[in-house]
Amino acid sequence: MLHAERVRAGSAERSGPQALLSRKRVCFVAPRAWPVLSGDAAIPIVGGAEVQQSLLARLLAAHGHRVSMICLDYGQPQRARVDGIEVIKTFGMTQGLPMLRFLHPRVTSMWRAMREVDAEIYYFRSASMWLGVLAEFCRRHGRRSIYAGASNKDFVADVGGQLPYLRDRWLYRRGLAQADRIVAQNEAQRASLRATHGRDAVVIPSCYQAPARRGAAANPAARDRVLWVGTVHENKRPELFLELAARLPHRRFVLIGGPRPGGEAFYERIRAQAAAAPNVEATGFLPLAEVEPWFDRARVLVNTSTYEGMPNTFLQAWARGVPTVATVDVGAPVHQVVPNPEDLPGRVEAAFDNPALGARCREYFERNHSPAGVLARYEELFASL
Repeated sequence: MLHAERVRAGSAERSGPQALLSRKRVCFVAPRAWPVLSGDAAIPIVGGAEVQQSLLARLLAAHGHRVSMICLDYGQPQRARVDGIEVIKTFGMTQGLPMLRFLHPRVTSMWRAMREVDAEIYYFRSASMWLGVLAEFCRRHGRRSIYAGASNKDFVADVGGQLPYLRDRWLYRRGLAQADRIVAQNEAQRASLRATHGRDAVVIPSCYQAPARRGAAANPAARDRVLWVGTVHENKRPELFLELAARLPHRRFVLIGGPRPGGEAFYERIRAQAAAAPNVEATGFLPLAEVEPWFDRARVLVNTSTYEGMPNTFLQAWARGVPTVATVDVGAPVHQVVPNPEDLPGRVEAAFDNPALGARCREYFERNHSPAGVLARYEELFASL
């Protein structure tokens, strides 16, 4: 996980009136980010949007911005401070009366928290009804709003798979129309936004910084695993990874991830299949800090999803020079795209046999996804507001 102290030590200090004027009061409305931001291993949540918001919040706080974050109630204090970020607690998911709790305590406590933090810019990421609430708050109070897409599905015409309720879809689309700025992860998302909603976006890639202490990374001989990391559910198709392991019995495979809420039956089937495979280790859910060392032991990362945006796992791999092989295209020239799962074994073997692939991945990461570069783009975006 990225820590503010490390970022501050590695970046030039700004001073003077101009620097003070350029610093912003930024609030991340990130309901489910507390487990990731705090590193609480007891709460099994490691969402990609939450990881990116936590990374960006730490970067901004380390660079002198006043950063706050609004999260759900996971049992943390009403106000907490994590690496220079002030965290405000709102409501618990089971709090309130059914049918009524959408308005109270959910909308009322979120609105109150946004007013309390008194930010200049409010930032939200991933398709949700909360975007509509946030954008309306900013419109009424003369504040600025930024929405960042989290997957290639966020801007398509049919978001029903992500937002099953008509109310939530209406609020999300209203928020898209009202947001002052929209951030896309890649050009595909930008084009989708234009075609579906008639709006433009600025493309800012996701970022990542590897932990400072990575013992296995210094020993190439220890990097012999084929790695899969994600939430174990149908759209991620982990069964393809297990089929890949069966076709490459001489390789060692590691599957990391737990179930999503309501998907426990599917997860148990995958876990049982993995337990029966002699060359597969299934760890179940791991907090982010415990996932990191597995990337230091990986020779190749495999992704079997039906769709993605820019997975954080790709950035974790590329930063270490680990090639990625996947059934989905994320628009990166160093990424190995395999639309036909039957071709996965050959591509994985090729990744083992070609060390130059790893070097190209590391170079691409430094050019496009380094924290310093992404921070500079966001500060330009803030200035444009």
